[in-house]
Amino acid sequence: MPDELYVLNSGAGPAAFNMALDEVLMEAVFPLRLPVLRFYGWLQPAATLGYFQRYEQVAALTPLRPLIRRPTGGGVVPHDSDWTYSLAVPSGVPWYELSAIESYRAIHEWIRRSFEILGIEAFLAGSEKAGMGQCFAGYEKFDVLYQGRKIAGAAQRRTKTALLIQGSVQPPAAALSRFLWEQAFTDTAVHQNFASTTLQLGPGLLEKAEQLARDKYSQAAYNRKR
Repeated sequence: MPDELYVLNSGAGPAAFNMALDEVLMEAVFPLRLPVLRFYGWLQPAATLGYFQRYEQVAALTPLRPLIRRPTGGGVVPHDSDWTYSLAVPSGVPWYELSAIESYRAIHEWIRRSFEILGIEAFLAGSEKAGMGQCFAGYEKFDVLYQGRKIAGAAQRRTKTALLIQGSVQPPAAALSRFLWEQAFTDTAVHQNFASTTLQLGPGLLEKAEQLARDKYSQAAYNRKR
């Protein structure tokens, strides 16, 4: 586990920009030498599909549009009422060395503990499998469950310099504050001997994300590539 991380709350953004900024952070995190935990939301209902999914098959599973292809794998995820986050980890940090399943378990154990702080008794799933390529239609090993239903899932992508985790949380209780959950998520890290620092995005990273959103994630040629 890293000793320090940056925390970025980028607020609500367009679907294409949200995916673009995560990709930019994955590329930028190696020079930063510290993980970046990002919280963000959506300006309008949308859905994302996994990088390797077939667009036409996924389009039949959800009416939500836009439907944007993520840089990570996994199934289709609705973004109409979820709480979204990402974690970019540079190579050289121990978390980067975890296997995919160990990394999946670690991020969801972190989420489980954050809910525990708020009095929500969640737990990690056993070996059950989800179906139909829909992230929240069922659950699989190490997903976060609350009262028998899945409330958190994630997808990952690893390069030579970084690991990107993109996660979605379905609030387990209508009255639960997202602000308090984000604070608990960050505090849980601090309680595990982390030190967190607020990250300020410079104009260079923002411009790069905006261009990537226009040239890639807003383009049908990319989103319908499979």
